[in-house]
Amino acid sequence: MPQSLAKVYIHIVFSTKYCKPIIKKEIQKDLHAYMVGTIANLKSYTNEIYANTDHVHILCNLPRTITLADFISKIKSSSSKWIKENGVLNFGWQNGYGVFSVSSSKIEIVAKYIRSQEEHHKKKSFKDELRAFFKEYGIDYDERYVWD
Repeated sequence: MPQSLAKVYIHIVFSTKYCKPIIKKEIQKDLHAYMVGTIANLKSYTNEIYANTDHVHILCNLPRTITLADFISKIKSSSSKWIKENGVLNFGWQNGYGVFSVSSSKIEIVAKYIRSQEEHHKKKSFKDELRAFFKEYGIDYDERYVWD
C-alpha cells in the first residue's frame, strides 16, 4: 500500500475580535498549553506559539488529514471556549486568519520571530505587522474585511 507523506510548515496569525487587547498575561501560558494540546490532538506539532493581548502566532505543520480551514477553525473554536471558561466572558476571535508558508530552512528564524513578539510589538502594531506579511507574500487584501 502506498504511503502519503507530507511536511508542510505554516505560520498562522489571527486576532481577537476587532483586535481588542483582551488576552491577559495571567492566562497566557495556560492558553499556550491548551492550544498546543489542541493542535497535537489534530495530529500536528507546534514549533512555536505566542499569544499577544490582541492576536496569536502559531508555527506548526499542517496535518495531512484535515483541510487548512478546518484545522484553524478547530483551534479557534476550542480555544475561544477555553478562554471564556477562564473568565474572559465577551471573548471572540476574528472571523478570518492569515496563514503563511514556511520553508523548512526558515523554521528557526520564524520561531525566533514568534518568541520575540513581546519586544517586537513595542515598536510595531499588529496591524502594521500583518500588512508587512501581506506585502512580503504578495497577498492582495481589502482593509475593510481584515480587522473584523
